[in-house]
Amino acid sequence: MDNEFPRADSAPGREHGEAGKRQFGHVPVLLQPAIEFLAVRRGGTFIDLTLGLGGHGWEIAKRLGAAGRLIGFDKDPAALGRARERLMNPTQEMAADWPKIELVHASFAEVAQHVAPASVDGLLADLGVSSLQLDNAVRGFSFQAEGPLDMRMNTQSGQTAEQVVNRFDERELADAIYEFGEERRSRRIARAIVRARPIRTTAHLAEVVSAAARPMNQAERRIHPATKTFQAHRILVNRELDDLQTLLSKGAAPQVLKKGGRLVIISFHSLEDRIVKDALREGAHDGTYRVLTKKPVTAEQEEIDRNPRSRSAKLRAAERI
Repeated sequence: MDNEFPRADSAPGREHGEAGKRQFGHVPVLLQPAIEFLAVRRGGTFIDLTLGLGGHGWEIAKRLGAAGRLIGFDKDPAALGRARERLMNPTQEMAADWPKIELVHASFAEVAQHVAPASVDGLLADLGVSSLQLDNAVRGFSFQAEGPLDMRMNTQSGQTAEQVVNRFDERELADAIYEFGEERRSRRIARAIVRARPIRTTAHLAEVVSAAARPMNQAERRIHPATKTFQAHRILVNRELDDLQTLLSKGAAPQVLKKGGRLVIISFHSLEDRIVKDALREGAHDGTYRVLTKKPVTAEQEEIDRNPRSRSAKLRAAERI
């Protein structure tokens, strides 16, 4: 488990090409494999299901041409605003051949409600939290800076992490921390949280968890003691695994993909990767998908050296049959 590793679009580095450098100043994780497995073609319809700051979306868009269509989904209205500025303003030399851009403020689990069946050539989902969210203390995702305990990707609805921390009973907290954070000291942490209530800030929560879950060996010292607990609360607040299950297991992705359309998922922790792996395996068994990645694609050492956050990324891909 990595220390607060956000989604791909937070990666520092250089975009491919001068236009990309001006637009973003960063390279999304596993960018080239993602584009290759998507098999982006001119005139196609592609969806970036987790638009974020638009890094992957930009690379897709510039390959589509004027007849193409890029649809971007994101729960976070702030992310959509930033992506809109970038994707709606191509460089002058690109403008004449720029695709139609559509942005949707919604979870990717709702893709079938916004897109016609069998109309999409490729779906990309880059899971997790982006730098736009992680680096803003007001959003409450990180224990690295003090801020309110929010953690909502969609700041316009849903319960906050503060409500979870202060209203769940001890057993509910322990179960959530164990299930979504894979934290074996979940009961001890939950007990400490209940005793320390009310907890209003990220710094206070991190302090309480750190005192309850002091690292016992060298392996545990490599990550902050609060990492898994913060992950658990973020996943719970945003219903991340539920949304992923809906996308993959309840037919949303195969419903909107054309035959021959591609599905590419980049995950950042084992809970997500397990869901993706199982769904693609089941889809291959029932004739929905042809799996393109026997093993997950991971970042090469050069990319990890340039962007340490990429080391936990795993890419899996499949083709709609």
